[in-house]
Formats: sequence, C-alpha cells, structure tokens
Amino acid sequence: MSRQKRLKRRVKPYSAKAVSAVLAGVMVLGGTGAAFADSSASTTANPPANQSNVSAPSTFSDVKTGFWAEKHIYKLAGQGIIVGNNGLFRPGDPVTQQEAVLMALRFMKQAGNADPNTQTVLPTGFEVSNYYKSYVIYALQQGLLDKTAEMTADNQKTSWGERKASREWIAELLIRSLGKSADAVASGNASTGFADDAKVSANKRGYINLAVSLGLANGLDGNRFDPQGAVTRAQLATFFSRAEAQSGLVYDNTVEGYISDLKSDRLSVYDNGNTSVHGLNASTAYFTSTSENRINLSDLQPYTKVTVIGATYNASYVEITDPTQLIESLSGNFAMVAPGNKLWLKSATGFTEYYYDDTTTFVDASGNKIEPSALVADSVVTLTQEKYSGSHKVVKVQVTSGVINKTTTGTIQSVNLTDKSITFKNAAGVPETFKWEDGNSLFSSQNSVLQPADLKVGAAVKYTIQENVIRTVEVTEGVERTVQGMLNEITGTTVVYKKKDGGREVKLLAAKPAIVIPGIANPSSDDLVADATGGDNIQLTLGSDDQVTKIEVLSRQIDQFSGAAIVDYNSKTQLLTIKDVSGKPHVIQLDDKTKLAYDGIAPNLTTVGARLTEGRKINLKALGMRALSLELLTKYEGTLTAVNTSARTMVIKVNAGESLTLPYPNSVEQFGNSNATITDVPIGSSVIAALGTNQDIISVLKVKSVLQLETSMVNSGTNRIAIKVNGGSSEINTTQLPLTNEAGQTAKLTEMKAGDFVNVTFEGSTPLAIQTVKLTTGPVNGVDATAGTLTVKDYSGAVQTFNTSSGIKITRDGTTTTTLGSLTTADRIEARKDANGSIIVRVLTQASRIFSRYESASNEIVVKRDNMNDNSNRFRLAPNAYIHQGDTTLSVQSLKENDKIIMYFNNDVAIEVVKQ
Repeated sequence: MSRQKRLKRRVKPYSAKAVSAVLAGVMVLGGTGAAFADSSASTTANPPANQSNVSAPSTFSDVKTGFWAEKHIYKLAGQGIIVGNNGLFRPGDPVTQQEAVLMALRFMKQAGNADPNTQTVLPTGFEVSNYYKSYVIYALQQGLLDKTAEMTADNQKTSWGERKASREWIAELLIRSLGKSADAVASGNASTGFADDAKVSANKRGYINLAVSLGLANGLDGNRFDPQGAVTRAQLATFFSRAEAQSGLVYDNTVEGYISDLKSDRLSVYDNGNTSVHGLNASTAYFTSTSENRINLSDLQPYTKVTVIGATYNASYVEITDPTQLIESLSGNFAMVAPGNKLWLKSATGFTEYYYDDTTTFVDASGNKIEPSALVADSVVTLTQEKYSGSHKVVKVQVTSGVINKTTTGTIQSVNLTDKSITFKNAAGVPETFKWEDGNSLFSSQNSVLQPADLKVGAAVKYTIQENVIRTVEVTEGVERTVQGMLNEITGTTVVYKKKDGGREVKLLAAKPAIVIPGIANPSSDDLVADATGGDNIQLTLGSDDQVTKIEVLSRQIDQFSGAAIVDYNSKTQLLTIKDVSGKPHVIQLDDKTKLAYDGIAPNLTTVGARLTEGRKINLKALGMRALSLELLTKYEGTLTAVNTSARTMVIKVNAGESLTLPYPNSVEQFGNSNATITDVPIGSSVIAALGTNQDIISVLKVKSVLQLETSMVNSGTNRIAIKVNGGSSEINTTQLPLTNEAGQTAKLTEMKAGDFVNVTFEGSTPLAIQTVKLTTGPVNGVDATAGTLTVKDYSGAVQTFNTSSGIKITRDGTTTTTLGSLTTADRIEARKDANGSIIVRVLTQASRIFSRYESASNEIVVKRDNMNDNSNRFRLAPNAYIHQGDTTLSVQSLKENDKIIMYFNNDVAIEVVKQ
C-alpha cells in the first residue's frame, strides 16, 4: 500500500474551500522589502496592511519571460498580495517567519485588524522586528501560531522573526490556518513515509502528514521532504496561485466576466450587468488557465471569459478562463436602420427588429469598416450576437453581398492608371481597391483639381464610394520627401545646397524649419556651416508644397574647438596658434571671411586681434587650417552632465558637442529658487556658465528653463503680467519680451486675462520670451488610442486634434490618469499642451437636474431641489454658454419648467446646458 493511501485512511477529508483558506494564509509569502518593510530599520513607515491598498509593480526584472513561476508571481502581484522592491521579486530567496505571518494575514484580509499601537508586550527573548510585532501578536491571539511551541527556549536562541521559515514550519502554519490542529495531532504518531522522516520534528509530523494528504505539500527528489529546508518565494506563490481556483476570497481589483470589447490599449469586461474598462499596456501579462506559458494580446478574443486583475482599471494580469466565444450568427435581407440604434431585417411576416450600440462593428463583404448608413436595402447581411448577457446585443454586422456606399479616410497604397483603379489602405489598415470613372470622379487637394497621375503613394486622403465606384478623392495631407547634399548658403528664406551630381539647387524655407545637429541641443540656423567647398552634409525634408520643413546635419568636415586656449597670434600673418582642451596644439589661418564674435557683437579682425592674447579662451570652427568662425568666450552654453561634490567641479557638454570640466560657480541663478546651489540643478539641464573677467572662474551659472505657469494678473496698460510661483506671484514686465502664441505668431497682451496659462522661457531668473497657451474647451469628438490622437470640438464649432505621443495627463474628479482610452465622447474637457508638448486634460464636472426657471438679473439657472436640505440649486451661466438639444441651439428663455437638463461646469460656471 502506498504512503499516500495509508495517510488517506488516517485523515478525514477536507473541503476545497478549507484547502484554499490554508493556502491563502501562507502563499502570500512572496512579498519583498516594500511589502515586509526594511527589517534593518525599525522606524520604517508601515505599508498598508489591507491588501487592496497595496500597489504592486508591473514587472520584475529578475522574473524573466518563461520562468517556471512567472504566471503565478504576476497574478499575485496584480492582486497586491505580493510586491517587489526596486523592481525585483527575488524568486529564489527564502522567507522569514515574521514575513510569513504578515503575508498570511494580508491575504486573509485580516492584516488591518492588527493594532500597530498595541500595548501587548512579547516575552523577553522572543525577538521580532518592530514593524512586525503587531502582526505576530495578532497571529498569536488568533491561534494562527502555537504560543507554547513558538516561545520555547530553543526558539529564542536566535531572532524568531528573522529565522527562515522551514518547510515543516510552513506545513504547521497551513494546517493551523485551517483550524485542523486536532486532526494533525491524531496523525502525529504515523510516519510521514519520506526517506528523511527521522529528521522531522516530532511535533510537526502530524501537520506534514495532513498537509500531504490534502495535496498542499509534496516531497522532493529521492522521496525526501527536507523538513528543515527553506521555502522559496516562487514556490509559495505558485502553490497559492493554484489554490485560488477553490478560494472563496474576492479581491477588489479582480474582475471575472466576458470580454465585451477589445482594443490594442484596453478591454471591456461584462460581469453580471456591469461593464468595466481596463487599460492595457506593455507591462500587462497574458495567460490562460490551462497553461503556465505566457501568451500575447493577439491571443485574446472578444466574447470569451477572462479574469482581469489590476488596480484603478489598469490591467496588470489577464487570464483566459474559457476560450469559447459566446456568440451566435444569423443572416437575412437588410431593410433599414431606424432611429434609436435599431436595425430591421426582412422576414416572411414583415420585419424583425435588432438593437446595436456604439461598439457594434459594421463591415462590408471584404471586412472593411463602414457606417450603418452605408448599408443598402436588400443587401444580404450576417448579424453576430453575443450570448453572455441575455440581451443578445448585435456586436457585428457584415455585408454578405450587395452595394456599398461610404465616405471614409485612409492613405493611397497604389494608383493603376491603366485599370483606372486606386488601392486605399483604410483607417483600419485594410487595403481595398475601387475603380474611377472619367468625368464622374473628382480628385482634389486644397481646392485644387488633380489628375489621377498627381496622386502620390502614401498621401492621406478622404474618399467617397458610391455604388462601388470612386466618386471623390480629397488629399488631406501630402507626402514628405527628402534630398541630400552639401550646404552652400542659407538665408532667412532660402537654402542653397550642392547635389551629389555637382549641381546646385535652391529651396524655399518653411516658416519654422526644424534644425537637427547631432551633439547640439536646440540648434539654430547660426549653428549650420555653409561653405562652397566644406559645408555641412545635410538632408532636407520637403513638405507637400516643396518647402523645407527640416534641415538635418548628417556629417560635417569642420573641426570645432570649444574652450580652446590661445598660445599666440601673429597679426601680420593672421596665424593663430591654440591648444584644445586636451592640450593638443593647432595652427589656424584667420582671414576677412572668418566670422568673428565677442560679447554679442561682431567686431572686425583688427579690433578683435588685440584681444587674442596668450591664455585667452575661445570657441573656434575651422575647415582644415581655415578659420570659419571665432568667438571670444564670455560664457559656456550647453548641458549640465555631471557634478562632482568632492572635487567641487561640474561637467558641461557645450553645444559644439565637447564636454568641459569646470569649477563650481560662485552663484547659481534659477527661477523660483532664490537660494539655489549647483546641487539644485538637475542633470540634463540647459545652462549658461558666465566667465569672470580673467576667464578662470565661473561667476554665475544660469539655468535655462521653459515653465508653464498660470497668470494671476494681466495689465495691458503697464505691460505687466503676474504669474503664480511657489504659492505667491511674480510680476514680469513684457515691454521688451517677444509675446507669441503656440503657432509662433505675435500675440497681444490685451488678448490675455487672469487664469490663462503661459509658457515662459527663462535664462536664470530673467524671462526671455512668453508664449500664450491655447485652451480648448468642449466635448470630446473622437479618441483613437491606437493612433494616440484626441479630437475636441470647441464651443465655437472648431475641431482640434491633439497628438498624445509626448504623453497625456487626464484629471477627472481629482484623480489623474495617463490612459487616453479613459476619455469618451460623453466627456466635456479643457485641453492644453504643457511646456514639454504633452497634453493636459481636465474633465469638466456635470450635473443632471430638473429646470425650474432662469433669473436674468443674476444670469442664473435655478433648478428644483433634490430634497428639502438641497441648497445647491442655483448655477451661474457663462455669457456665451452653449444651450442646445441635440444639434439645435436654444436660448435659455426657451427652457421650460420641469425640463430635464444636463449642465457642464468650468470653474463652477455652467458653460453648456443640454436639454434632454
């Protein structure tokens, strides 16, 4: 008879729920420093005891893809049961006894019952780290630990709390969590059946027998139990994760249901009449319930059953629990689309009605997305309905056969002039081909008529199909192209370059062409080297109008010497000898074409020659021996890359690309910090190091910054504005400052008001320029999480699209998220770009009330009280408030008593009123 069969005869069976409870009390031992607190510092702040408040890391750098316990570790991390420390999980580390107790209580949702201010004192010699004392005391009080056994003299020889939890000790903790100590005692006289049974502590033998019988513990190779061996974190996480299938515990951040909608950045889960939306990102882990191996997002299918884990509706773990899609299909002849999202199909007795919503997909016979209005009567369609909710909602409508009419957007993939056909890649990325008819198809771009041959591959277009034939194609965005050559000359409006075939070509510059020079931060056209024989090798990006939108330096033939020291200058021969920062000497020839600069002015060679004295620091650009430019240094400008507090030096990477080690500055000038020191300046900051008279000290280090600030006062009469800074305000005289809008056009102070945002460019504490920030307020017109775009229709009717590739922050009811998919077309928002180009969105508050009356004297809407104590029934109306019902604009006087309205507020003022 086998050992396990003998054990089953001696031990009563236990319920699956009880087994789960045991595992629940132990397998949570997978936390690390952040979960357990720093055992070396008793003053470490306590982490939240309630597991639902624990924030787990999204990834662990030491848990690689394919690791045997990966699935279970990420599952528990998503539930907040285990957490890591500094991005590490340490799966092979053992767990201490005090950590095991804390994590057992945390999983059981009892950690919050431990009183951190308890006055109960542990016996002398029973050592537990300060942070864990209240948890261990609570576990002793609840019988999770055997007080008599744990406080024996042998257990007090070393720190009880920091002792590694052994396999036999964990077995006892398991059984005690079940409340089955009596059953363990009953089997305490029987051999465990393992080869190392003699090593098992006598008082632990019954607990091991019972744990093995219940399938909670297994032997090791060689039929060993290794009773004194340490339990690793990965092992416990795996056992506990598997036991959850039988557990009655439910976590706040775990949802089980069916995928009702699936996108690349989010999924919606239907659960007993409720739908929740969960963001997906690169850190989300995907698994199935039947495998230990990770799967991909592409393996998920809509309408299948899943478990989703993640706090604040951001999924960190998704597990497919049933891959069967709960859908059914039927076909019929389309009749019409009726108001109220109704769809009618013809039947033998008349018409059958079906319902759809905004998530329903409509596609043509090729699978290309279409609008419901594109369906043509008598087309044969197939309806797909979901079966999990009981409502049998239509999730997809596909044309099987029939005529398609639609207007959509995409890009041109190819143009076939012989077949008179164009292949478009539609907005869904699917190619589709249609033909045009001469004389009946119109091609245009910016109100100019085009010929089919003028259409370029890759151009963005809006196209209309009627009865399967192209009727219109409008180019909405042309295709950029690039050219390369040597820069010969650049002016404010043109650039001249030598092509590879030796010919010269002139191109017009766009309004603000981007300039990219490797190693130079924020370069301008002055940093470009134009020369007939040794100019920069450049690449020009040309827009659809053939104007230069970008100049990128690919390579340059010049030598750049930043901070070089003069050895000698001969005014007769105009030969200059220098040493670069590494001490290497160079001889350079100056001439009348050398561009000279000193302290912001352009002197002649005679004037500047007298200043070219030994030891003087200069910046020099040379082509071979010929000097292209020479600047007498009064400052270094570049990026702070390092600070050495011991040597009291700093390293600045100057705009020419060289790194200079300089002494600490005498002072630091940084806006908003009147007592700034070098250690206050973040590494990577743009700085200007002003030199002293003898060039051997840094008199002041000015930090360059662009900050977005809110105005508290605007006085166009005195040309002053006040900006909010550190809880106070600071005034700026704008008389000599350039004031522009986001488009770079000149702005007027009279157009600004208090409460507006501005981007202010500072050099140290001195403002150099002010840029007004456009606020766009209105309903969300569209959200494309895949493309990263947000479209807003402001209250003037203008539509603006925001690109969120540089980031987005969305504030709703005081909570901030970075998930674009959290916005819907039901939201009204205020959006702006911050100084770094990321999008800042504030979702406006709303209220649904019953209209009572309008008081013109105070310009207030009065609504009916919700109850006798409701004193919030009067709302100020903005002067240009948008009042409407659907697309029909209303006057406030047209609202009647008892009308149902929805009001949207911006700073407690109603800016939109919707009549229901």
